[in-house]
Amino acid sequence: MECGYYDRAECRSCRWLTEAYPVQLARKAEAARAAAPGATWLDPVASREEGFRNKAKMVVAGTLERPSLGILDARGRGVDLRECGLHTPGIRAALGHIADFVQLARLTPYDVPARRGELKHVLVTESPAGELMVRWVLRSTEAVPRLRKHLPALRERVEAVTVASANILPEHKAVLEGGTEIPLTAEQHLRMELGGIPLLLRPQGFFQTNSEIAAALYARAAQWVDELAPRTLWDLYCGVGGFALHCAEPSGPGPRRDVVGVETSPEAVAAAERSAREAGLAARFVARDATAFALGSEAAPDVVVVNPPRRGIGPELAAWLESRAHHVVYSSCNARSLAGDLAAMPSLRPVRAQVFDMFPQTDHFETLVLLERV
Repeated sequence: MECGYYDRAECRSCRWLTEAYPVQLARKAEAARAAAPGATWLDPVASREEGFRNKAKMVVAGTLERPSLGILDARGRGVDLRECGLHTPGIRAALGHIADFVQLARLTPYDVPARRGELKHVLVTESPAGELMVRWVLRSTEAVPRLRKHLPALRERVEAVTVASANILPEHKAVLEGGTEIPLTAEQHLRMELGGIPLLLRPQGFFQTNSEIAAALYARAAQWVDELAPRTLWDLYCGVGGFALHCAEPSGPGPRRDVVGVETSPEAVAAAERSAREAGLAARFVARDATAFALGSEAAPDVVVVNPPRRGIGPELAAWLESRAHHVVYSSCNARSLAGDLAAMPSLRPVRAQVFDMFPQTDHFETLVLLERV
């Protein structure tokens, strides 16, 4: 992948950019194998080297007359990255119009060193179908009426804008967004259809960064689950239901696989329930902490799917799985925490595993491991 930003030392986020892609994949596979020794490893699932990233997290800087969308340099000045090759083509095509919209709606870029201004970030997500979610992260609600007034003009230029909202982050701190979300469009879910399953992403929701690789990840997990033929399955840390819905069976008369997704966010649970209804799948979802749900249950299911944050599942859930689970499908974005969790569950043996390269040009990747009780 060629990148002028990297060559000019304007952005070095892609730390592995100078390495050939096969070398990157080999390094990731080696790190994953060290985390789950003893498994039979399938070949890594490779990504496109560019144009794969379905979400742009752009810091807005510069001036109202010349806004920049990208990152900040060491002195807090904006570096414009609108042509970043990682982003999907739809995002790249939209970013120029969104920069023009900053001027049209008079959204003064936030000056980090001076701590003044209004617009802090622009967050753009593209669905596999090419629809866009655009979110403006503001210091206050002062500019919201102007956003509402001029949004139709943006949607005339970028017809793909389906979901739009304003996020309010009044504090001066190094976070991406605040807790308050103000809808600007009637629809507040972006349809991220993968493998024929309509997953629904809301503002502030989590979704895998690479849609094509996420589809392959869910499909592989569903294949392993189908081979086990469980009657009961939990998807812990289910988010909007990716694993649960891909492992569920169609609704209808007669016995069906009992699939339960567990997620702390009520909004994510509501989105997963809506997806299940639309797809006609027999899955139900619970808004609870994953560890509390497991520890409070009388019986373990046939299969447990876990897809935790980078810190891993933690000692309490690991101890419960170690003593109760028959099969576990573990999806990890951090080989180090994966290794620690697997070491804490010696009665669960890694059987099969595979690397899914969500993030080319970096050291980040996803690992899927099938565990079975010894």
